[in-house]
Amino acid sequence: MPNVTLACQFCSKLNKVDLRLHNRGPKCADCGRPFLINRPVKVEEQHFDTTVLKSEVPVLVDFYADWCGPCRIMAPILDDIAQQRAGKLLVAKVDTDRAPTVSQRYGIKSIPFFTRFEHGQVVRSVVGAVGRDGLLELAG
Repeated sequence: MPNVTLACQFCSKLNKVDLRLHNRGPKCADCGRPFLINRPVKVEEQHFDTTVLKSEVPVLVDFYADWCGPCRIMAPILDDIAQQRAGKLLVAKVDTDRAPTVSQRYGIKSIPFFTRFEHGQVVRSVVGAVGRDGLLELAG
């Protein structure tokens, strides 16, 4: 099963979500609110290892900051990829200002910084506003 563990954006409860069922609108087991996995999912620092490194599907992570202009330019492209690849690829967003330990662990010095993880390992990374083609190539 292609499972991923996600923290509910409303109550923070961790839930195991079967991505094959993304069309059925998976909901939080605690509060009943939906997981919108056809959009980029924000991942907090304390849930990074559980969500990204233990995911059973590839994860494309956007390391970004709200103040970053190139990050904002890339956001609609990430939205499209998340929708097109829902169930096969998880698109995650990590705010580097709120996740300094994760940012340091991966040596992130410039943003946007995009990384593809598979089975808990970095497969490939790119830095900068690489455009649609660059992100599609990274997404696989």
